[in-house]
Amino acid sequence: MILFLILAALSIISSLLVIFPRSVVRNAMALAATLFFVAVLFVTLDAPMVGALQVLVYAGAIMILILFVIMLLNPAALEARPVAWGMTGSLAAVALLLELVAIFFYRPSSAEQPSVTVGFGGPEALAQSLFTDFVLPFEIASVLLLVAITGAVVLAKREG
Repeated sequence: MILFLILAALSIISSLLVIFPRSVVRNAMALAATLFFVAVLFVTLDAPMVGALQVLVYAGAIMILILFVIMLLNPAALEARPVAWGMTGSLAAVALLLELVAIFFYRPSSAEQPSVTVGFGGPEALAQSLFTDFVLPFEIASVLLLVAITGAVVLAKREG
């Protein structure tokens, strides 16, 4: 439990570092750290396959795409953020904090807590769920990633 709380605190700190620094590259690196901490949290929750997929897919492939886009956009040329964005973000952060406090103080009874099945988080259960129940969202995500990669290549060729 102590390890979980330490990892959760590190995840929260690194997620705050995604929001507050002005450097886009530092934001991206903090996002990679956050995704890694979430992967370790999955491992502590007895879902090692989901943790490994988190590292491979999000902390690996998606972060490479994000850094590629950052390099294409030239972050030094970006203009300052409008004040309205800061106010909207602050209101959203307060709403999220209130939700988290409500969830933290809600304690379900032991009869309401679901039991974890034997194959939870393993590759067999994940593949069975992914390729039967979630085929359409899986294919939509793959097409979306293909479109993003194609768009990045088109943008890169246009400047070159």
